[in-house]
Amino acid sequence: MPSEDAAPQLDVDQILADPGVRIIVCCGAGGVGKTTTAAALALRAAEQHGRRTVVLTIDPARRLAQSLGLTELDNTPRQVKGIDVEASGGELHAMMLDMKRTFDDVVLQHTDPAKAAEIFANPFYQAMSSTFAGTQEYMAMEKLGQLHARGEWDLIVVDTPPSRSALDFLDAPARLSRFLDGRMLRLLLAPARTGGRSMFSLVTASFGMFSKVVQKVLGAQLLTDLSGFVAALDSMFGGFRQRAEQTYRILQARETAFVLVAAPEPDAVREAAYFAGRLREEKMPLAGLVLNRVHRPAVPELDAEQSRAAAERLTELGGHEATADVLRAHAALARQAVREQQVAARFTEAFPGVPSVSVTAQPADVHDVDGLRTIGAAISRP
Repeated sequence: MPSEDAAPQLDVDQILADPGVRIIVCCGAGGVGKTTTAAALALRAAEQHGRRTVVLTIDPARRLAQSLGLTELDNTPRQVKGIDVEASGGELHAMMLDMKRTFDDVVLQHTDPAKAAEIFANPFYQAMSSTFAGTQEYMAMEKLGQLHARGEWDLIVVDTPPSRSALDFLDAPARLSRFLDGRMLRLLLAPARTGGRSMFSLVTASFGMFSKVVQKVLGAQLLTDLSGFVAALDSMFGGFRQRAEQTYRILQARETAFVLVAAPEPDAVREAAYFAGRLREEKMPLAGLVLNRVHRPAVPELDAEQSRAAAERLTELGGHEATADVLRAHAALARQAVREQQVAARFTEAFPGVPSVSVTAQPADVHDVDGLRTIGAAISRP
């Protein structure tokens, strides 16, 4: 049977108390408890370690707001009241990413009001800022960069987007910045730089055929909207990539700690392993793995086979059905625990030096501050 002790233990309190750690990024597959873990870490940092902490979530279900007792969260940090920080002197603030508003703020910051109004009115921008693939992940990076630059927080805890793949958090910003700052868009911008003529009137030997092909693929109206969008963004070219690269460097720095979050399920552990490998390639600091929703039998020395055999014997004797049912339930739980250990061992075998901690499955979903404290204590004191 694989041992849960094979990997070194993750000391979460050491990370939370370290003044040199200013950013914790919780990442992993969707549905593994990233939002709850991020909130629990942020709460513990404020209450137990006296740090002025902000937690940034990208959770559209608003579970974070509910668990922290807030009626709503938006793009501005809101202080969480009613937590126990009297002794520590810490603070906890929370916010939920609004990717369109963040994109709007970027435009307002880097263009004049008239140009910003032109961009906001452009149909392509309206679609891109709300639904374009990669926009959410890019704007999560933008918001992280903004929070870091303000210097108001001892610790920023990021709950990464619920992407199809956790790697999208690292990949999408680069993809979007390349798109916004790429040759394709610069070529589309060229007509606007030649006296404001329409893209379709710029028919030359070098550009005419390209224009017709792109118009056929994208459609005339979309291409017109895109050309107008690119022309309006001319003053911002370079900025997207520059800020993405700057935030990327922050994520590689000693002040950042990545915490992988997974459940003892094959897909979730596989995703965590992919992410760990990518972090190693990119030289980003991986602090450890939090394995949520782990099942542990109350009597671990009684294995599944012994429990099943005892249940069968009691059934044969008769008059002990309640006890036999308990033994069968224990056998099922013991088998599940073994399966989970085997799944978790796949990560440990691939990354034996990465610290990890297991959190026992809770009887109910976490929906308040007390529940977050319980999770925080479980992560910190395995």
